[in-house]
Amino acid sequence: MPMTSRSDVDHSRPSPLQQLKAMDDARHGIPGEHWLVLGAGLAAWALTRKSPSFVVRALGMVAGTALVGRAASGRDGLSKVLRWTPLGGRVK
Repeated sequence: MPMTSRSDVDHSRPSPLQQLKAMDDARHGIPGEHWLVLGAGLAAWALTRKSPSFVVRALGMVAGTALVGRAASGRDGLSKVLRWTPLGGRVK
């Protein structure tokens, strides 16, 4: 069986992650969506932080971090809202 190098891989087909991002970019945003996602992220942190299971705490931290990051940097995220605050003019 011949081994394929990285240069032999078909790059014309988008990865599943790229497909998911394209679908997300194509949909209409929900008003206040970033606040809902921020709340979900904070809830994931709060609900799992005192669990006796390391796995539950780790998954809660990963999910919470991902959701808070999405709220802060998403298409309709907090970075756009922060631009309207006195110190938010420096947010890119």
